Amino acid sequence: MIEKQFKKYLVYPIIILVIFSFLIGLIVGQQKATDDFRKKESIERDKNNKNGNSLFRILGVKNEGKNLKDEGIDFDLFWEVWNSIKKDYLNKKNISDKQLFYGSLKGMVASLEDPYSTFLEPEMAKEFYQDLRGDFEGIGAELGIKKNILTVIAPLSDYPAEKAGIKSGDQIYKIDNLDTTNITLEEAITKIRGKVGTQVVLTIKRNAFLEFKEITITRAKIHIQSVKLEPIEKHKEIAYLKIRQFNDNIKSEFREAINKILSQEEKPKGIIIDLRNNPGGLLDASVDIANYWLPRDTVVVKEKFDGREKEYKTVDNPILDKFQTVILTNQGSASASEIFAGALQDYKKVIIVGEKTFGKGCVQKVEDLKGGSMLKLTIADWLTPLGRRINDKGIDPDIKIEMTPNDYEQDKDPQMEKAIELINNKI
Repeated sequence: MIEKQFKKYLVYPIIILVIFSFLIGLIVGQQKATDDFRKKESIERDKNNKNGNSLFRILGVKNEGKNLKDEGIDFDLFWEVWNSIKKDYLNKKNISDKQLFYGSLKGMVASLEDPYSTFLEPEMAKEFYQDLRGDFEGIGAELGIKKNILTVIAPLSDYPAEKAGIKSGDQIYKIDNLDTTNITLEEAITKIRGKVGTQVVLTIKRNAFLEFKEITITRAKIHIQSVKLEPIEKHKEIAYLKIRQFNDNIKSEFREAINKILSQEEKPKGIIIDLRNNPGGLLDASVDIANYWLPRDTVVVKEKFDGREKEYKTVDNPILDKFQTVILTNQGSASASEIFAGALQDYKKVIIVGEKTFGKGCVQKVEDLKGGSMLKLTIADWLTPLGRRINDKGIDPDIKIEMTPNDYEQDKDPQMEKAIELINNKI
């Protein structure tokens, strides 16, 4: 009897133990399932990372020890937007992953609100290097963003834009039927360029116009000769050098032009350097050309960044420092042109005649990226040797002479006339 009761009471703990074990097993199983799911999710994320789909991996984000979420930054938001576009966008079939990817990078750089910093897709990066070589198909004009408006920095001499009547300072509000509001510089260049013989219509605004004007331009093959040595009618005693751009070719072309000048039996009385409508180019090129007037180890330009300064100096002895020199500028003179003119003005090696320059004086680091894309990023300001800031300021001429619409129409050049007068009178 006692044995039966003992067995009876023994059954209850066993049943309780079985139920408890079942519950524990259920909880452990659920936890394992949750862990498996999370592990699978983690593996999927790692897989996505390897496929290049992690924004951190794509952008190489370095948070420098910061917790980005504490700053209200959650990169999951990026993927929410990405996935929403891929799933629900009306024309999603026409949107590629590459388009979304490059668009996100463009948007990140655009958020800097710096007209000179930009992300270039491979095709645009290729065009950038073509520009430096001086060969492309288009209208022959240098463009920029000024006060958030697409603006002509300079039409290149003897090319379609100039022949059609485009002037420095023209504001472009439409390219064909495309409104240029908030357009990036690279997008504008891509829209304006095209095959030789095709046409593009630019809707422009100019101070001299009472209303907008449409100008039709026929595209052509553009080859930029950096330096052109030309005789001045009735003033062969003066050497006239037109510098169109500080590109890859300028060093050899300038040296060749100077050798011709110096090899003449009768040396010129002076030299006129025409930088009008010269949009600039390479920093090193402007330093090299300034070296023709400035002594060895002379500062040509300073870069100011992060509270520090870097100086670019000449490396050779000058060969043109004894010649009286006049530089011509206008609002189409920009970038490397301003460095060159500003340095020689600081050292009183030249007299500058004409108009205030454009005021593009900041340094862009050009970084080649994977897949042929490129990042142009503003990293410093340019200062003249005396510390004058070029960006947004420009270089003021020593003698200000503005070209009027009447001067253009009658082919008059009062700036050139003044330069000739200065050299002949040794002012």
